[in-house]
Amino acid sequence: MRLVRIDHVQLAMPAGGEAAARAFYRDALGLAEAPKPAHLAARGGCWFGDGVLKVHLGVDPDFRPARKAHPAFVVSDLALLTARLDAGEYRIVEDAPLDGRRRVFVDDPFGNRIELIEVEPS
Repeated sequence: MRLVRIDHVQLAMPAGGEAAARAFYRDALGLAEAPKPAHLAARGGCWFGDGVLKVHLGVDPDFRPARKAHPAFVVSDLALLTARLDAGEYRIVEDAPLDGRRRVFVDDPFGNRIELIEVEPS
């Protein structure tokens, strides 16, 4: 027995934040919205994904943003994505490269920390 892969990342959001979630995860990051099963859709929140990368946002009545814990997404054009995020007025914080990877952090509309990584060519 072994763990094989991560199926999805779940992040919390406050009630009523679906439009802001779509603006960030779908429109700014470019992830397609995935339909939630009917019995889960009634709880609110949104699901997004592109291939094996899946992000679920669930409503938490006692919501507090994840400021230290975070998912890290590998991107193919960090400069283009950060320009799009900057145009959307999302807070971006550059960090030092790590093992040949350029990285930035961005806050989603709810204050959850997201790391974006681009692997530098060798």
